[in-house]
Amino acid sequence: MTVLTNVCKLLVGLFVDDGALALAIIVIVLLSWIVAAFFPDSPLLAGVVLLAGSLFVLLANVMKAAGRSPAKSQSNSQSST
Repeated sequence: MTVLTNVCKLLVGLFVDDGALALAIIVIVLLSWIVAAFFPDSPLLAGVVLLAGSLFVLLANVMKAAGRSPAKSQSNSQSST
């Protein structure tokens, strides 16, 4: 049973490595769906919300990952010596 649990955790980890990123993407998709439902005559608006939101979430995740990267901590330790 433990092996099956570990395999399931690994499979989930392949698709949802960063829970905050997955949640943010779901929120952006839902927000785009809401915009499309309230403004059915302008589907371009929903597309803009989806694109801009996705790019913002991606940029925020990359900046967060860059802040905790080992390369950055090594360069900071070398410059202080």
